[in-house]
Amino acid sequence: EFLVSREEVRQMFQHAYDSYLKYAYPYDELRPLSCDGVDTWGSYSLTLIDALDTLAVMGNYTEFQRVVDIITTKANFGANINVSVFETNIRIIGGLLSAHLLSYRAGVAVEPGWPCNGPLLQLAEDVARRLIAAFDTIGETSITCTAGVGTFILEFGTISRLTGDPLFEEVAMNALNALYHHRSAIGLVGNHIDVQTGRWTAQDAGIGAGVDSYYEYLAKGSLLLQRPELMHMFNEGRAAIDKYLKRDDWHLWVSMSKGQVTLPVFQSLEAYWPGVLSLIGDTSKAVKSLHNYHQVWKQYGFTPEYYNILQGEAGANREGYPLRPELIESVMYLYRATGDPYLLEVGKDILHSIQHSARTPCGYATIKDVRDHRKEDRMESFFLAETTKYLYLLFDTDNFIHNHGQRGMMVNTPWGECILEAGGYIFNTVKHVKSMLFSFTEAHPIDPGALHCCSGHRQSDVQDVMTSLDSGTLRGDLLSLSHRSFEASRYKKADRKSNSESLNVEHDDQVARVIPSYASENKSPNSIEDADHIEKLVSDMGGAVDVLRVSTQNDGQLEEAKETALHSKDKEYSDIAYTKHKLNISIFNLSSEDFALESNSNKLEARPQFDPQALLERLHSESKYKSNGTWEQDYHLLSCAAQPFLQRLSMSGEIFDPS
Repeated sequence: EFLVSREEVRQMFQHAYDSYLKYAYPYDELRPLSCDGVDTWGSYSLTLIDALDTLAVMGNYTEFQRVVDIITTKANFGANINVSVFETNIRIIGGLLSAHLLSYRAGVAVEPGWPCNGPLLQLAEDVARRLIAAFDTIGETSITCTAGVGTFILEFGTISRLTGDPLFEEVAMNALNALYHHRSAIGLVGNHIDVQTGRWTAQDAGIGAGVDSYYEYLAKGSLLLQRPELMHMFNEGRAAIDKYLKRDDWHLWVSMSKGQVTLPVFQSLEAYWPGVLSLIGDTSKAVKSLHNYHQVWKQYGFTPEYYNILQGEAGANREGYPLRPELIESVMYLYRATGDPYLLEVGKDILHSIQHSARTPCGYATIKDVRDHRKEDRMESFFLAETTKYLYLLFDTDNFIHNHGQRGMMVNTPWGECILEAGGYIFNTVKHVKSMLFSFTEAHPIDPGALHCCSGHRQSDVQDVMTSLDSGTLRGDLLSLSHRSFEASRYKKADRKSNSESLNVEHDDQVARVIPSYASENKSPNSIEDADHIEKLVSDMGGAVDVLRVSTQNDGQLEEAKETALHSKDKEYSDIAYTKHKLNISIFNLSSEDFALESNSNKLEARPQFDPQALLERLHSESKYKSNGTWEQDYHLLSCAAQPFLQRLSMSGEIFDPS
């Protein structure tokens, strides 16, 4: 039974993925009725990047390797275009980070020092550096939704932990602290805020569109990054939600200041909430809410964007279903947590509805109206990145994502031994619990073992590495020390093969490849001057290994992003579809958090150059949002360096249980 449903999902994904490659690539998204492509979020082959880790989850490693090769040699994010900061972060940066961490499993020849370096990580950091200016922008749109402020900590925190650059995590934390300190007296946050004044411009409080991922990222970020203050913020928010929003296992919209009901509707985006509750162990309340959502699904065959709870019908002008993943996310997490067979039936209902009403000869189409199942000519990238992935994981009970710590892979890196692939994956959208060890799944899974591996190294570790390795093998070394030979080797498959032949690892009693460890006697410094330079750098960096890294990948080091399209773009349709989507589907208003990413063109009007380091120093000097030391009192066990990482991770279930 599981096998039949799993293979049906695999065929669904393959039909949609093949159609994108055949009809839409290199455009962002497929139009499944017109059988062509359209650029929507940034003209960077969004669907290809967003769907990459789904290939690994489904075991299609050959195609994963092929796409990684395309992305690392052709991706270019230097175009002068407007993008959604929110969408670029969760889809592009999240997709690149997840693919980077799954590369070894998928058979990609990784560079020495992986998972703390690699070309996909470089690209993710490159995009993040372009987005970081949005946190220090004057003269751009200053009003954005709560989710547009508070949905960066997973991706930005991952980049900081993998690279050693604190900028990204601190900027994301500053944004979350700002939202927390601007909550209302009854503990709720509104829907839109002016980030320059702190004034709430939309004061409806809910768990749906405009707010949803803010609460998700608080819970997930606390576990991924071991930050107790984030769980404290989540618990305070959840207490207010239960007190003012909850009515018979529905969650209504209320005034953020007084708690009075303003909008008695269910939004399809709210279907993520049972998954969040399963993350903190409250599965009974999670199942009750999910049962309500499933009743809506059975009424129409899909969940409309808005459902009027009092009238029991789809909301006017919000009758569509754009193949969203939130409901199947929660179903998958709850099934992993409870094993309730009812949840398998819910998953089958979702699978059969999509197969029956959304399939077209060229992919799967958005349902324009759930009442008559008319189709709309769009297939968003999250259908391949999330919807099909969660369906597959529901029916693939032995998938590596579901590992609860029974298996792991020990990797010898230049910084010592690391345990990877031991479970606890955190997705940048939702999660699931089993026993005491968490396995979180969202759009793009992140291995917390990799973050633990790459952060918190001692000065002696760094000095040993820098005096025993050709510095060119380490990503981001100062150009004065190296010609960065690893950059050149990215394009030489023969070099990749030779690098990987020396890898060995113990994994489930089988011998696999692993990164070699390096000792100080392996190689001496090239010169006394280099050794002195390295010693000074190590002294200056204060113990953080990757402070030795300099700038991210220059635009000139990347090849052109896309080949000339074989068919012309229908610009008029693109503009109409994009505007319509932004108004009816996206969690943002049309102008909420879009801003221009500048390329290095001389033709552009000169602007003051953005300085990320100045932003970081200003955050430190202002120190607007003081942390509360008592938040860490129940968390100190997780920070005990003497305990094995997996043991510390397993404790999170006890420490964060609200009961």
